[in-house]
Amino acid sequence: MHLHKSLKFLAVVLAICISRLAFAQQYKSFKLNAKGDTLNAITKDDLKQGKWVERVEELRGEPGFEEEGVYNKGMKEGLWRKYNLTGDLIAVENYLHGGKDGLQQYYNYLGDIEREENWKGFNPDSPYIFIPVYGTGSGEILEMKKVKAEPYSVKHGTWKYYEPGGRLLRTDEYLNNNLVLPKPKETTVSSDPPKKKEVPKTPEMIEWEKKNSGKKKALRDGKTSL
Repeated sequence: MHLHKSLKFLAVVLAICISRLAFAQQYKSFKLNAKGDTLNAITKDDLKQGKWVERVEELRGEPGFEEEGVYNKGMKEGLWRKYNLTGDLIAVENYLHGGKDGLQQYYNYLGDIEREENWKGFNPDSPYIFIPVYGTGSGEILEMKKVKAEPYSVKHGTWKYYEPGGRLLRTDEYLNNNLVLPKPKETTVSSDPPKKKEVPKTPEMIEWEKKNSGKKKALRDGKTSL
């Protein structure tokens, strides 16, 4: 029984050693956390790869933070979380080929949502996008122009800004890095003549109309007594 346990333990140790040796051959450097997971690996080509936890210290008044996520060939990929240095979640971001893609959410230190952004990520192998060309003084799109996308991502979709406590403050809409202007409200011109303002009748006027109902050319003399 003891021999069996010893052999099993040696097998586990051997597997770990082989795994580390394989990582050592594949990566220039890496770290292992308490669970034995590989973190912060750098390939022979000096590219970040796999799971990473990065810490940025406070500098020149800018608050520090920690972020965790996955690198693929040196570029951020998929879901990333960002925390302040006291451990509070301050951002949840999504990446594609190193650029932001999809919904991004940002929080204050109390955990309240501050804003939501939407981005579109681009494949660096096909860095071209179509942007709208608007007419002068109007929100009408005249044409879509093909241009090279210098950034890997552009603002695209709905952006929401919130007050402390989570109340929606403002909403903006973007189309390929361009703020979409709201369409002007259409005004309809009526062909009907303007209605005359209704003047409330006094008791004297109502009494006069009753007495003179059916009479032709009935005229009031301007006196209050009838």
